[in-house]
Amino acid sequence: MKKVLLRIAVYLLTFVVIVGGVGFYGFTSHKKDFYYNVRHEPVPSLQGDLPIPKYDPNKPTVAVVLADLPTATEDFDFLIPYALLSMTDAYNVYAVAPDKNAKTLSGGLDVIPHYSYDELDNLLQKSPDIIAVPYMPLVSEQKYKPTREWIQKHSGNKTTTILSICGGSVNLAEAGVLKGKSATSHWQWLPILTDQYKDTQWKDDVRYVQDGNTLTSAGQSAGIDAVLHLISQQLGEPMAAKIAKEMSYPSYQFVQNPKVDRPFHTDIKLATYWLNIGFHWNKKQTGVLLYEGMEELALSSVFDSYGDTGTTQLLTVSSSDTPITTKHHLNLLARHQIAKAPKLDKMIVPGGDAKTLAATELELWNEKGKAKETLLIHSDAPNRYVFEAPLEDLAKQEDLLTAKHAIKRFEYRADGIHLEGRQLPLGTYIHLLLTVLLALLVAFAIDRRFIMKKKSLQSPAK
Repeated sequence: MKKVLLRIAVYLLTFVVIVGGVGFYGFTSHKKDFYYNVRHEPVPSLQGDLPIPKYDPNKPTVAVVLADLPTATEDFDFLIPYALLSMTDAYNVYAVAPDKNAKTLSGGLDVIPHYSYDELDNLLQKSPDIIAVPYMPLVSEQKYKPTREWIQKHSGNKTTTILSICGGSVNLAEAGVLKGKSATSHWQWLPILTDQYKDTQWKDDVRYVQDGNTLTSAGQSAGIDAVLHLISQQLGEPMAAKIAKEMSYPSYQFVQNPKVDRPFHTDIKLATYWLNIGFHWNKKQTGVLLYEGMEELALSSVFDSYGDTGTTQLLTVSSSDTPITTKHHLNLLARHQIAKAPKLDKMIVPGGDAKTLAATELELWNEKGKAKETLLIHSDAPNRYVFEAPLEDLAKQEDLLTAKHAIKRFEYRADGIHLEGRQLPLGTYIHLLLTVLLALLVAFAIDRRFIMKKKSLQSPAK
C-alpha cells in the first residue's frame, strides 16, 4: 500500500512540476510581453519641444494618467478616454505621468507624456476637471507612489470627476477613493475586488456606475459607455450621440441605460486563455505601423485585440526614430524603424485613412520591410466600428475559441462580428499534450529506477 501511495505521489508531483512549470514559464513570458514590455531602447535626443495641445483656460481639462515603469499602463484604458474626450474638441486633454520620460502602454506602445503631475498642477492652479485612471499594475511601491498620491490629492475635490476604465477601479480602490461607494470593474476582477475591498459595493450587472464624483466602468468596451455617458452629462446628449456615430459604435443603448441582462462571469471558457498563455509556444511576430495623424481608436483596437491573448507579440515600427503625433496630439515612439525592422509574420497598418496618411510609410515598407503579410486592417471598411475587424482577423490567424474569449474579455455586446477559422487552438493543445506525456515519461522513469527496482531487490531469492 505504501508503494502505491508513493507511486501516486511521484506521478502527481512530477506532473505538477513539469506541466505546472512549463505553464508558469509561459505565464511569466506573456506578462513580460504584455505588461512588462517596457522600453529598454534609449530614447532618441528630441530636438525642440514636442507638440502639446494648446491650453485653453475656457475649456475644462482632462488628465489621463500614465504609470511609471517597470510596468505598462493598460492600452485600451488609456487610449479610449483620451481619444473620445479629444474628439469632442471641448476639453484640454493631456497625458500626464510622474515625469515626462517615455511611458509604456500594454503590449509595448511607448507614449511621451504631455506634462508631469507637478507641471499640470502649476499650469491649472486647481484640480483637473476630469482625471481618467486606467489599470496600472501595482508592482513597484516606490514607482507607483507618486501616481497614487496625485490621485488622492485631487479625488477629494468634488468638482473633479474621477473616471476609471475597466481595471482602473483596482487603482481607485487601492487609493481609498471608492470607500463607501458603489463601483464596478472588469468581470475578471470583480471576485477579487469584492473579497479585498468590502467597503465598496461592487456591481456586476451594469456597464458603468456613477456615485458622486466617481465614475467607474466595467470591462474594456464598457469604458466607451462610461465616457460617452460623461460627455452626455457635461456637453449634452447630442454630443455623445455624435461621437458614437463618428466611431460607428454599435452599443449606444448602454450609454443611456447601463444595465445588462446577463453579466459576464468566469467559466470554463477562460481555460482557452490560460492554456494559450501557458502553452502557445510560437507567438506570431506582428508589426504595428505608426504614422503621423493616425487614429488612437484604431491603434487601440490592434493592441487590445491581439496583445493579451497569449498568441501574438506586437512590435511598433515607424519610418524614423523620431516621435509621431496621432490625430489628437498624442506623441508616440516606435521601437523599430522600417529599414532595421526584424522579420515579421504580419505587418498591421491601423486606421481607415491609412492608405492616404501612411502612403509614404507604406511605400518604404513595401520596399525595405520584411513580413509575410501586410494588412491594412481598417482600410476596406473605414466606417466600421474599429474593434470588429481585428477580432475577426484574430479568429482567422488563430481559432474561434481564442477569438471568442477575446470578444468576451472585451465585453463586446453587439452582433457585428462574424468569425471564421479553426474551431480549437490545436497547437496549444498539442503542446499541452506533449508536456503531459513528458511528465508521464519522467514519472515512469523515476518509478522504474527507484520504486520498481527497489521492490525487485527486496524480493526473496528462489
